[in-house]
Parts: sequence; structure tokens; C-alpha cells
Amino acid sequence: MPDTDRIVRVRAARILHELATPIVFGTWIMRHREFFLVRVDSESGLSGFAYGLTRDGPLPEIVHRTIAPQLVGEPFDDPDRLFHKALWANNAVHAAGIGMRALSVTDCAVWDLAAKAKGQSITAFLGGERRRMPVTGIVGYPPSISPQATVDQIAGLWAQGWRRFKLPIAPTPAESMARLAAARQAFPDAWLGIDANFYHKTSADAIAFGRQLAALDIGWFEDIVPPGDAQMVREIRDGIKPTPVAMGDEQGGSYHPQALLAFDAVDYNRVDATTNGGITRLRGILERCVAHGNKVTPHMFPHIHSQVLGALGHSDAPIEWGIPDTGVHPMDDSLVQPVVRDGLMDPLPDLPGFGTLVDPAWIAAQREVTDEHGLLADL
Repeated sequence: MPDTDRIVRVRAARILHELATPIVFGTWIMRHREFFLVRVDSESGLSGFAYGLTRDGPLPEIVHRTIAPQLVGEPFDDPDRLFHKALWANNAVHAAGIGMRALSVTDCAVWDLAAKAKGQSITAFLGGERRRMPVTGIVGYPPSISPQATVDQIAGLWAQGWRRFKLPIAPTPAESMARLAAARQAFPDAWLGIDANFYHKTSADAIAFGRQLAALDIGWFEDIVPPGDAQMVREIRDGIKPTPVAMGDEQGGSYHPQALLAFDAVDYNRVDATTNGGITRLRGILERCVAHGNKVTPHMFPHIHSQVLGALGHSDAPIEWGIPDTGVHPMDDSLVQPVVRDGLMDPLPDLPGFGTLVDPAWIAAQREVTDEHGLLADL
């Protein structure tokens, strides 16, 4: 990379995928999955990409208004410096929530660009090695499908070599237990987890449900209550032992994961480069969690996390994949899918940066695409 190569444009587009069947998690009802794609262009003609979930927030607007001005004109050989330049330019917005989410995805795109400029995969650029990693299949979507349909999804993945499976909550607690019980009966040797998707609102309610899980040997109870009360999570953890607790999705911010660690609230810290501070912050988060004695596991975005966590020495962290066309994470569906043997995925193709993160044909087929700055025009 020439010493003078600099960032000339930072753009973001919004992509809305309408779900065939709405996803209902109590009061949280999703009729679509909306993503934002960030592109960072250099003088030499290279481009870095990354994407994340908007959760219906104004993510492209934040990228254009408060992040892009901090990066344009800057050399990109030190993504860590650029992350903090943007972070500290607007502490009120960028320190947490949707501001940190916008900055996190932009940071990933800058790292993608920097690795491509060196002609290296992101794994090699971070100084790591590409290794086989455990995988978790996200089954039971849409959450309204029956216990038998859930078992059929698991059976299809089991035949391909998958051994770990995670279910979301169903429309009612009774239906959730029925699906878990059916999965455990059909696959007694499988690792099974459940994602509550913040369904429970009190520790008493969560504990009452969580105590039912012990008989099914559940791998973890995840995202039990909305983020914001680490003491409540600790109460739940104490109340449902021995079932492990996993939390951390959607919690990027200035005090993540310190609050969860300070209350010794979880067994597994969930991490996400697209919300927790990009690749720049991920290394420190992983080190803190491991020093505390916790295990770490990433939230979705397998094309990013499988390459980055392996590079950072966490090749034992299970990588999550949704079944294509079930509504789990549709922007992943048309990208390269994993080759799985005996519960482990082979490394993804060894390509510069993250490899291919953008499928223009898939994007063009979506119901609504907002691209005011022409990010997609030449793809």
C-alpha cells in the first residue's frame, strides 16, 4: 500500500428484507430484517465492506453525519487510530447504542480495506491462522414452527455433520419447552441452547422458566432479559443453576462487558464485532472476559466472526449460522456457506480482507433499498 493511500469516501446504504413470516418474541415483533452496508473507498481504488443490523435505527445517517467526516482524507493503515478518532469526536453518540453500532460496522469495513491493501485475509492481517471451528446451527425459525418441524431442521443439519443447535423462544413458554423437549428426545447427544430474545422482564419470571431447562441439559439460556440490569442477570444465574447463562448481544457500549463481569452475571459473554466496537475493541473485550474466567461466543455474522475470532486465538468459539431462507439472518444466505464435518467448519475461502460480503443480486431483489450516496452503483 502506498504511504499516501487515503480514504476518499465512506458511504452507507439501507437494505430491508421483508420476512415471509413475522417473528414474534413477546412484545418484540419483526416483520422484516433491516441491514446497513458500509463501504470505505481509498484513493487507489480499493474498497472495504461490512454490514450490520439497523434494528430500525438511523444507522446510515449516523455514518454519514458523524463518522465519515472523521475518516475521509485519513490514511487507513492504522484502523485502531481511526476508530478512536471517530469515537472521541462525538462521545455522546458514539459511546454506546446505535452510535457504537454505526462505528463498529464502519471499523470492520476499515479493517477489511486495510487487509485488502496488504493482499491478506483478515485472519492473516491480524496475525492469526485459519483453523477449523465449532459451529452452531440456528434452528426453529420462524419461531412459530412446530416441534416436529424443528426436529426436521435439526435432522437435516445433523446429517451434514452439525452437532450444536440453538432455538429461539416460541410464541409461548409452553411451546418453547415443547420444541426443546422434542429436540432433546430426538437428539440426546446434541448440544442445545435457547435464546430468549429478551422475552422475560423480571428475574422471577425468568427463573421460573429457566428452572424447567435443567431437566433437558441445556447448553445455555441466552439473552434472557433486556440489557441494562447486570444485577438482575446475576440473580437469574443464581436462580437457574446449573444451566449456564449467556448475555451480551446488542450491548455494545462504553461499559460492555465490564458490568456483566463486575456482577459475575454470566457464564458466556456474547460478543459481536458489529455492535461491541468493531475489530478494534474486540481484542480487549475477549481478553477481559477470559481473564475473568468466562467463555466467549460470537453473535451471528459468521463471515466476520469465524475469521476474526480464529485470528485472535479463539478458534474454540462456536460460530453461529442460520438456515438459509428461514429468516434468521437473510443477508448471509446468498454468501458462501460452511463446509461442516464432525461439528467443525472448514475455514472460509482464503481471500483478501473478509472475502465476499456483498451480493448485489440479493440486494437488488429486496423490497426496499435506500442508497442516497451511490454505494451500490458500480458493484
